[in-house]
Amino acid sequence: MRLLILLSIICTTSCNSSNNNTEIDPDIITPHVGINTPQTLTYDILNIFPHDTSAYTQGLEIYNGKMFESTGDYEKSSLRITNHIKGIVEKKHIMGTPEIFGEGITIFKNKIYQLTWESNVVYLYDINNIDKPIKTFNWPYEGWGITHDQKQLFVSDGSSNVYYVDPETFKVTNTISARDDQGPVDNLNELEYVDGFIYANIYQTNLIVKIDAESGHVVGKLTMNGLLQQNDVTPGRTDVLNGIAYDSASKKFYITGKRWPKMFEITIK
Repeated sequence: MRLLILLSIICTTSCNSSNNNTEIDPDIITPHVGINTPQTLTYDILNIFPHDTSAYTQGLEIYNGKMFESTGDYEKSSLRITNHIKGIVEKKHIMGTPEIFGEGITIFKNKIYQLTWESNVVYLYDINNIDKPIKTFNWPYEGWGITHDQKQLFVSDGSSNVYYVDPETFKVTNTISARDDQGPVDNLNELEYVDGFIYANIYQTNLIVKIDAESGHVVGKLTMNGLLQQNDVTPGRTDVLNGIAYDSASKKFYITGKRWPKMFEITIK
């Protein structure tokens, strides 16, 4: 009898000991905890404007009524100022080389920041002269999209990360990860900041996500499938949807894509 009790105690102790020694990895966290399912956003098209089909669009920005656009494709990469209503390129600076591939842009305090893809270089221009950069910064990651709020820049590198960046030094001060209720949202590309949220193209899709700039939570998703075809536009040699600009005066968004023949003025609901 004593032997049976002893064996029972040993078994119970060893089983409990095994369970107690099992540790939960603190880095393994269920991605969707605390994140609501993103809202489905919709849009209305207000106007359709012509767009230069040679522009491999990487970044768009409205500034004082003019559309600033950055384009890629190595030696054809450029920074340009356009009349987006007429679809006319008014000024163009070719900054691409066999090694330099232009990426996103943003305008902050009368300075234009232009990313490059894999060369770790950021160009800084005076708003009144896009012919030559006044300064360059080193960037340790790939350059994809860039935008800003009242005090800092936000930069994407093709992952789910959004980096908070000091405009004076271009150093990272904070990093958030874009996540929805399913986990990280990767391939963040062109960015546009509007009233506390970052709108981001998801590369190689027709999806734009709306990200809370503080938490990184994706709060909304806007799908724009068939945007060209549904508006009687022949796609031609077009590439993916990419390019978001917001006019704070009119509260309108401008959407286009790489080598698209059209740019769309929309409201997002």
